[in-house]
Amino acid sequence: MRRNLEEKEGIDLLENNYIGELAYISGATPYIVPITYHYDRATHTLTSYSSEGHKLEAMRKNPSVALSVNEIESVANWQSVQVHGTFEELLGINAKHMLHEFSEGVKSILKRTTGKEAQFISEFSAKIEAEKIPAVFRIKINEITGKVRKS
Repeated sequence: MRRNLEEKEGIDLLENNYIGELAYISGATPYIVPITYHYDRATHTLTSYSSEGHKLEAMRKNPSVALSVNEIESVANWQSVQVHGTFEELLGINAKHMLHEFSEGVKSILKRTTGKEAQFISEFSAKIEAEKIPAVFRIKINEITGKVRKS
């Protein structure tokens, strides 16, 4: 049976995962890249970070983005949520605070789902070059949709 996810089910899927596929537009071309993220229930946003490069440049020019998160057991058993939202770069103390929330949130998911206790971001997310400060951003969620299939 295949059906639409309820919004609460989509939020649960976002809350229980930390890796998704980010879609953004550069010029007239769509791109999709994996990212580590954290869903913040209080602000109904997704937080992530990135080093300077193509992705950030593109999102600064066109802030419309999407994120897809999937849990796939088999062809007949899966669920998928898609978020449409708006990129917002965080600066200063807000960036530092949200990077800390991101780190603590992902550590909590890892402990709850795998029993592993991570100490550093580099244990569960892309390593940022030491001499460069990462750009912290969030995605303000405009819409959540999804599908689920259970055999």
